[in-house]
Amino acid sequence: MRKYTPKNDVQKKSYFSDRFYVTPETPKKDPSEDTIYATDIEALKSKFEIVNSYIEIDELVVYINSEDNVNVLTFLKQELEYEMLMELSAIDYIAQKGGFEIFYEMLSLSKKRRMRVKTFIRQKQAIESVYSVFKMANWAEREMYDMYGVKVTNHPNMKRILMPDDWYDHPLRKTYPLHGDEAAQWYEVDKIFGKEAREEIGPEIRDGANVDRYDTQRFARLGHEVPYGVDITDGKEPEHTPLGYQEEGGVVIIKKLHEDTSVTLEERR
Repeated sequence: MRKYTPKNDVQKKSYFSDRFYVTPETPKKDPSEDTIYATDIEALKSKFEIVNSYIEIDELVVYINSEDNVNVLTFLKQELEYEMLMELSAIDYIAQKGGFEIFYEMLSLSKKRRMRVKTFIRQKQAIESVYSVFKMANWAEREMYDMYGVKVTNHPNMKRILMPDDWYDHPLRKTYPLHGDEAAQWYEVDKIFGKEAREEIGPEIRDGANVDRYDTQRFARLGHEVPYGVDITDGKEPEHTPLGYQEEGGVVIIKKLHEDTSVTLEERR
């Protein structure tokens, strides 16, 4: 495995947003404003330590201690009629707080209410699996480990679910490069053909917005099909047809683009 290099500043030069912009928070209400939520909070407080609670966008949000996660979800399912765990995942707060916020999205069909249970763990701290309470947690907890590196104990099959088993790092961490690192560029070439084929094949293009109109090894020419591997660097190919960006007839409200008036930007604005 190659030596790791810090990537703490990979997103500091984001071209599409102001990195100092702080999204305004939505209003938070006291749980006592909703009769059902008020009753649920009192029941929870009688059994567990509740760090914080409020209603946000008509949904009850409850903060608990991480070691209580299994018992709290069991209590919600068996005693408070929150019979469905809709989603669970993590939020990367490593830079700000040194760890992850874990959330569990609960739904009560009988009460027609939602409850979001949240807790916080340190970066290398493990959290107990809730698979014994909700079977849907099986894949969700594996994805949380795969994407964020959150370790889940007592899970029946704790391994990666999306990335290959030997993938380096966790792609949804904020320190992970937006287009992947050097290993990501060469992963499929190395696995399928071997490192000796790197010079012949070249690295994988990780930028999803990048389209080379003259690349006929990986793509058909933009606008129309051409034979595989044809050299069209001079702008010509057999049975040349005009470059087009729309289907025949186009869209009424969109101005049709003509090749002779188009401009290719050297770099993104």
